[in-house]
Amino acid sequence: MEIIRTEGVRFFYDSGEKKIPALDGVNLSINEGEFVAIIGTNGSGKSTLAKHFNALLLPAEGKITVCGTDTKSEKDLWEIRKKVGMVFQNPDNEIVAAIVEDDIAFGPENLGIPTGEIRSRVDLALDAVNLKEFRKFSPAKLSGGQKQRLAIAGVIAMKTEILVLDEPTAMLDPQGRREILETVKKLHSAGMTIIYITHFMEEAAAAQKVVVMEKGKILKIGSPAEIFSDVKEMHRLGLEVPVAAEVAYRLRKKGINLPQKILTGHDLAAALKGL
Repeated sequence: MEIIRTEGVRFFYDSGEKKIPALDGVNLSINEGEFVAIIGTNGSGKSTLAKHFNALLLPAEGKITVCGTDTKSEKDLWEIRKKVGMVFQNPDNEIVAAIVEDDIAFGPENLGIPTGEIRSRVDLALDAVNLKEFRKFSPAKLSGGQKQRLAIAGVIAMKTEILVLDEPTAMLDPQGRREILETVKKLHSAGMTIIYITHFMEEAAAAQKVVVMEKGKILKIGSPAEIFSDVKEMHRLGLEVPVAAEVAYRLRKKGINLPQKILTGHDLAAALKGL
């Protein structure tokens, strides 16, 4: 079932006398339970689009619906934001409490949720992001990856249906990035709809569907295998591809006959073994 739909969406940032389109006729459909990665170089519009999904920004032209509700509907604004939770690049900007479990409880408390229900939600959120043993810690004691998982837990406690992550691993080391991706995979397996903006192609390869953006437009939509098999096009756009896809591409240029749709080291090893 379709859960988010954008129709002809345009959005502008003012630059002096000239309006610059950050989004230029974006049409996109996201289904319930999907894991969608959105990629593109800086300035492609991916973060601007992400902020439209829960009405942080509103289209100048066109329409966005979330669960059938127009994001421009002021009376439905908070319902939309309860359905769509967002996590940004810097978790330090999203942490508001001095204790981990209090930070997770902050959102539900502001919704007036009963105390017993809040405790239950905090427990479930801590379990979902593997932070149960840190519940009494100060967030300042956590690693970058743990802080970002704490930010995700705060969204889970709000019982959102859709999780939008805007480059959540941009400020993390490789270990932190792995922690976040594993957490996101776990949430997706449990049925949550995931929209994941990233410039790390190995992360995008974990999605079901990849959306490629350039200059405010959607250029391509497809499975990770379909998108990353076109290595020349990704290079033209200034984007990398997963390491295994890049190695396979270079080997093909050397005359070695390999399948086009290689994404992982396992895929590459299996293809080389079969030669």
